Amino acid sequence: MSKVNKTQLFDSPFSKDYWCLAAGELASTKVLVLAALLTALRIAVKSLKIPVGPELNITFGFLVNAAGSMIYGPVVAILTSAVSDTLGAILFPSGVYFFPFIFEEIAGGVIFALFYYRTKLSSLRVILGRFAVTVLVNLMISPVIMYFYYQMVLGRAYTIFTLPRMVKNLVLFPLQSLVLIFLFNALLPVTDSMGLTYTGHKKMELRKKDWVTLAILTVISAAVIAIYYLVRGI
Repeated sequence: MSKVNKTQLFDSPFSKDYWCLAAGELASTKVLVLAALLTALRIAVKSLKIPVGPELNITFGFLVNAAGSMIYGPVVAILTSAVSDTLGAILFPSGVYFFPFIFEEIAGGVIFALFYYRTKLSSLRVILGRFAVTVLVNLMISPVIMYFYYQMVLGRAYTIFTLPRMVKNLVLFPLQSLVLIFLFNALLPVTDSMGLTYTGHKKMELRKKDWVTLAILTVISAAVIAIYYLVRGI
């Protein structure tokens, strides 16, 4: 069996070597120390919220989540997400603890890692990764967990799909994508020099096709929301 190249990059996560390298991060003291520091930062940042409506807040934990997942991959991301959710609930409680919320945290970390870990990052890839988390986690997994939380813990009704929640995520998606691109442009030269990533980073530029993709995904999201409420009103 050939030995896995520790600096190897992949076009997709559908590779045995990709997962071997991701699992191997657990044996790196440097990675584990960084993961612990980022987990502590993530817990602190999670407590920062900007209320924008009932049960709706703008948060900034996704920045730490995405950066960490890009560096240490999906396996370590599962552990850091679990620790972050548990300690965050203990240190900054915001209601009755509900274990299934841990799956929301894990899903976000893993999806970011599948798009950003061990790959040649581009603006398009960053945008698609943010879109995947917005749709799969923010608009699908999170509302379902909230529904069961309200039903089982609070004994109250909860509407899974609400216009304010959808609009908030629609508005934030392009902004968060741009912030992530700027963040990675700043981080990757540093993480490459520290041997934490191996991208040989060149600054990601927002080309015409990236702006078009961002606009198309935003328009599609808006159209889906409009169709949903139109059909519901018929």
